[in-house]
Amino acid sequence: MNQLHQDLRALRYEAAAALRRRWDRSLPFADLLFDRWERARELGFGEGTSIYDSAHAYGSVAVGKGTWIGPFVILDGSGADLTIGNFCDLSAGVYIFTHDTALRCVSMGEVSTRRSPVNVGDGTYIGSQSIVVAGTSIGSRCIVGANSLVNADVPDRTIVTGSPAVPIGYVEGEGTEVRCVFDSELPA
Repeated sequence: MNQLHQDLRALRYEAAAALRRRWDRSLPFADLLFDRWERARELGFGEGTSIYDSAHAYGSVAVGKGTWIGPFVILDGSGADLTIGNFCDLSAGVYIFTHDTALRCVSMGEVSTRRSPVNVGDGTYIGSQSIVVAGTSIGSRCIVGANSLVNADVPDRTIVTGSPAVPIGYVEGEGTEVRCVFDSELPA
């Protein structure tokens, strides 16, 4: 084993042990080494935003302040503008696309790649493993449940889940008085 490899192994074990002591977690090596907030600043994202090293950002991606972008997220602004607001959370494995090649493929190249912007409003939560397709707008203060396929616009303060995502409730209130109201709680 060469010296560089030995040094990297030692650094990995040292950084991993420190993280486990402080936060009781274990992360991939790159996420141990690189500061999430520094990376967000380098990408021109808003103040206080963080993006894991394992997340991918392509093309035109703008993110507001105080947003958390989790591990293994794909922000693909290569087809059109991708805009994410302030104080959003994008959980692990969220994929957001601004292009779609399905019709190009099945038409044997006769149809062009569809390119369309995606917008996510302020204070919106997108659950793990969700996919947001090109041309979709998600409003402010929305919740997208885990494993959802968002292929249609989501109005402000709406809770959606499923594949395709459908409304199941809404968010009401402000500040510490905010709460989720689900369709099952509505009067019949």
